[in-house]
Amino acid sequence: MAVQQAAGPDPYFPDHGDARYRVHRYELALDYRPAPNRLAGSARINAIAGRSPLAEFMLNLSDFKIGRVRVDGRQARYTHRGGKLRVRPAKPVRPGAAFTVEVHWSGNPKPVSSPWGGLGWEELEDGALVASQPIGAPSWYPCNDRPADKASYQISITTPSAYAVVAGGRLLTRTTKASTTTWVYEQAAPTSSYLVGLSIGKYQTVLLGDPGPGGVPQHGHIPAHLLPEFSRDFARQPQMMELFQELFGPYPFDEYAVVVTEEELDVPVEAQGLSLFGANHVDGARGWERLVAHELAHQWFGNSVSIADWRHIWLNEGFAKYAEWLWSERSGGRTAQQLAAAAHRLLSSLPQDLRLADPGRKSMFDDRLYERGGLTVHAVRCAMGDEAFFRMLRGWAGLHRGGAVTTTTFTAHVNRFADESLNGLFDAWVYGAALPSLPSVIPARPAHPPTNTGTVQP
Repeated sequence: MAVQQAAGPDPYFPDHGDARYRVHRYELALDYRPAPNRLAGSARINAIAGRSPLAEFMLNLSDFKIGRVRVDGRQARYTHRGGKLRVRPAKPVRPGAAFTVEVHWSGNPKPVSSPWGGLGWEELEDGALVASQPIGAPSWYPCNDRPADKASYQISITTPSAYAVVAGGRLLTRTTKASTTTWVYEQAAPTSSYLVGLSIGKYQTVLLGDPGPGGVPQHGHIPAHLLPEFSRDFARQPQMMELFQELFGPYPFDEYAVVVTEEELDVPVEAQGLSLFGANHVDGARGWERLVAHELAHQWFGNSVSIADWRHIWLNEGFAKYAEWLWSERSGGRTAQQLAAAAHRLLSSLPQDLRLADPGRKSMFDDRLYERGGLTVHAVRCAMGDEAFFRMLRGWAGLHRGGAVTTTTFTAHVNRFADESLNGLFDAWVYGAALPSLPSVIPARPAHPPTNTGTVQP
């Protein structure tokens, strides 16, 4: 596992995260009442100091009432304003020492303001969901909110028993007492704060496919009235899982869940071991199947292999976009070359002032980044040939599983698998702004991994 954490603040979000320490585990205990949208929580955060004494440190947390803050069991002084909880331990933490922070908080959670609207905790008409990318995690729990600071999580959530709670990870226990139920989830894999997903609602749970011995359990959590449409729209997800494991390597987590909310979402949202879709993404005609593939692919690219800071977001979105094309190609739809040509035509008609390697905060979710990211992966495939390309891809997902990477990490990795240096390709596609020509070498459909062209009935 290679974690390449930036030495200073994230250049896009300098107010988020503290590079002077890293967290290795969060234990969250939450009580949520949907009707008043009331959240009370306690966090036990196990962390390790960096190379300097830690006389004070910062956690990100929105505008909640703070009950108490302790460091290693001792009361700590703190200030809390502007989304920053600054903590001063009774005694400075020694360099490299492990320490524990306890925080108690309560209030009415609401989204964090951002250039893209509210992010994080969102109150629904009947329940709640969390969609935090990129800076929404502090809307509901105190965290070191930087993507490279990955930790394991245990989350306990108590809600009225009429509601189901879905979180990324393995459900350990579900205990009902009187009118409330407590759900306890464990996510053992290293997880970025923005990828801690959560949904609270009235759902019916279904098993997608038969994982068989050693397979990946896949569950859907949907409103009962959407079950017929969901059963068709997500019918081929188990086949996607099989294909992506052949192309990318073993699925990096214990299980995978998808949630469909009663309400509409602008776009689906990935979380660790979990993806959230809106009711508008279920039409019974597989009209959004490419997004089913996109969100599943993020489990490898973005979630397991994370980015060291937000400048490198194309590594998340470019690979997920290309996974859409690979699924289309292998399931009998348009080939990756055809889809690449369509993306190239689109980009040719748009301004060419975006550089993948550092798009700027304003453009980090620009549609051009997704399309150009997918085209860049396709250009690498064309230059390498399928055998070397897919070996490189599996190596990328395997070598950096659970870690955090940069664009430089990726270009160096590709060059180790290529017959000759691809630095010129990366200079044009990743570091340059002008759109290069569409790659002219069309990859042959390989015999292995299998083409998976057969159709799958719901």
